[in-house]
Amino acid sequence: MKVVVPVDPPREGLVLSSLVDRTPLSDAEACGLYEAAVVDVLRAVASSGGELLVNYRDSETLPDEYDGGDPENEVRGLTAAALGEFSEDTDGTDGEIRFERQVGSSRTARVGNTVTHLLEREEAGSVGVLEPTVPLVGRTHIDGAAMSTRRHDVVLGPSSEGRTYLAAFGEPIDFGDAYAAPEVATLTERAREAGLGVGFAPMRPTVATPAGLRSTVALLEAQRIAEKPGAEATAAVVDELGLEVGADESLERA
Repeated sequence: MKVVVPVDPPREGLVLSSLVDRTPLSDAEACGLYEAAVVDVLRAVASSGGELLVNYRDSETLPDEYDGGDPENEVRGLTAAALGEFSEDTDGTDGEIRFERQVGSSRTARVGNTVTHLLEREEAGSVGVLEPTVPLVGRTHIDGAAMSTRRHDVVLGPSSEGRTYLAAFGEPIDFGDAYAAPEVATLTERAREAGLGVGFAPMRPTVATPAGLRSTVALLEAQRIAEKPGAEATAAVVDELGLEVGADESLERA
């Protein structure tokens, strides 16, 4: 399975901006959390059997207020921080990393263009779109979804608040408004409208929402207590920021 990770350049105010008004995090801290999550997600893909394609936003798809600099270099730098020395492969085979810019005026269009191109033009067996904000995703989730695409045309990984952290396709769907909330239900509806069978992967939380961030922080603490570490980059940022879930289930700073 080709695993597409859509990554924004890590710029303050652009990434995880919804957390700033609803959690104790500042723009800079939210940006640092995003970078850590991306690192953990890329490492999970690299350890899996999937072929990694980093799908980056460039200046043409960024809002005007966040334009400037070189988004591709920023994303490549973040990838290098995650995976160390790497070489680029133009088709993503042999375990190498492939970089492609996103094309489209909206998130749904950008995802749809990438998936459809890989399935129809490059004849990929299956394509999985993995969100960069789900640091607790593991190799087993990715490989399990890839195996499930042999039985189901579409495999969805549910996440916080009706979102999806993974959407894997063996056949294309009509992507028009396919990511309208709630994503998991809308994507399922689009797949069924196309006559496709749908399977589901285990749920994983995303740090892109306050509820998902609370779940992630709680699970990281549980893994620490159980001495079963994971998502090391995100865990380090959570520890540095002193984030914890309080007795009233709110996100707090220690």
